Amino acid sequence: METIAGHLYDFPKYYDLIFGSDWKAEYKFLLAMFQEHARREVKRIFEPGCGTGRLMIKLAQAGYEISGLDLNPHAVKFCNERLKRHGQPETAFIGDMANFQLKRKVDACFNMINTYRHLPDEAAAESHFQCIANCLNKGGIYVLGLHLTPQTEQRCTEERWSASRGSLTVNSCLWSIEVDLKKRNERIGMTYDVYTPTKQFRIQDETHFRTYTRQQMQRLFDVTPALELVETYDFRYDTEWPIEINDGTEDVVYILRKK
Repeated sequence: METIAGHLYDFPKYYDLIFGSDWKAEYKFLLAMFQEHARREVKRIFEPGCGTGRLMIKLAQAGYEISGLDLNPHAVKFCNERLKRHGQPETAFIGDMANFQLKRKVDACFNMINTYRHLPDEAAAESHFQCIANCLNKGGIYVLGLHLTPQTEQRCTEERWSASRGSLTVNSCLWSIEVDLKKRNERIGMTYDVYTPTKQFRIQDETHFRTYTRQQMQRLFDVTPALELVETYDFRYDTEWPIEINDGTEDVVYILRKK
């Protein structure tokens, strides 16, 4: 199989197929969170790190006013083309999760699958939460999903997904190469094995995620007093079973609300 060294986010068609396959569970979970935890009617929604807009399009089609930002121009272009194709306004724009302003405040924000961990340092993380607080209306919520670094022996070091659409199939693998807790850095290897009727090839990439323990996340909440932590869930997206975070917790969805 031919191997291409490239940034996976520069191939939005394949990225969207892999990560868009589970949109229904995330979409239903978001709607439930809007109803249960927001103290205002949710009409306007914003997604920092929107990628290909796999959830933006579903929310737009449901009647919400939705916008998003991403640093990757390929992803933003893909997202806007999708919105336009379905008769929706092109509301994705290139921007930094750690430094943004919105013209109008929103009622909810969401960031579902570790994109937050691309922020490189503590200053960027603090700035991100301040930007979220500034753009939310009072009583609005932020739904944030990420993998924590567990402080126990048990730890998931590899994940695999497979998805197909028509004659296209993509098998994805993500694995942890190295974790440096002192530098708060995790090296991640990623591959997409792409199969079409005429060819097959592998895209190989390496990226970096900042590490977070539960205490390190709590410190960030503590220094952003405008946001209060109201509930926590895991990646099962079971709205009836919130979780209590402990030293062994890895996947968590935080629900933060603007005071």
